Amino acid sequence: MRYPPQRIVCLTEETVETLYLLGEQDRIAGVSGYAVRPARVRREKPRVSAFTSANIPKILALDPDLVLTFSDLQADIVAELVKHGVAVHAFNQRDIAGILAMIRTVGALVGASDKSASLADALAERLERVRASCRRSDRPRVYFEEWDDPLIAGIGWVSELIEIAGGVDVFAALRSQRAALGRIVDPDRVVAAQPDVILASWCGKKVRPERIASRPGWSAIPAVANGRVHEIKSPLILQPGPAALTDGLNAIVAALRKA
Repeated sequence: MRYPPQRIVCLTEETVETLYLLGEQDRIAGVSGYAVRPARVRREKPRVSAFTSANIPKILALDPDLVLTFSDLQADIVAELVKHGVAVHAFNQRDIAGILAMIRTVGALVGASDKSASLADALAERLERVRASCRRSDRPRVYFEEWDDPLIAGIGWVSELIEIAGGVDVFAALRSQRAALGRIVDPDRVVAAQPDVILASWCGKKVRPERIASRPGWSAIPAVANGRVHEIKSPLILQPGPAALTDGLNAIVAALRKA
């Protein structure tokens, strides 16, 4: 691999946004089809993958020095690229500390350590400012729904952001479960938890608040009874990168203030 790499393929949206924020976007040779931040990426960079699948011949044709991936869900893609002699860095961040470390690592990989350290520090400082501004005695109880069938509660960084925004994640005990299967919850557990606010972000599809409200027994949940069911767009909150720590957190703060 050339250092710093001149041609990077990003199969994960958060690394795309990070490279743009660092001013290193000219190194990006190809991106995930889900990359939407910044908006210009959709017209500037060729799309070479979904999330769990990728066009290997198209990636190889770009002659990348480095490919950036995320999680075990892209393990088969990683294995195929490695077989073709491609250098790959696989990230696996699942909490805020991991997101900040990812930003610093991306910077180090492209020879921009100082810029990435400044970005990570600025984001960490912003989180603390938001935490301080959102302190409240009447902290609303929050259920975050990552998927609707089966019901999947929020992953680590989402749960942490709910707390920073002044809420209480009713399923905080599950946030250390890295795999979605470990965060499946029974609908009756949500009813028993009595959340004041329901936040939903169904990865890849539009949230239907009316479907949430019509689930058997859910009319007894304060969030449903009081019309406090809110969608947060998945690109804002389900990408473990800068978007979640900025616009994603802003969306949570706005929803909790309505409570």
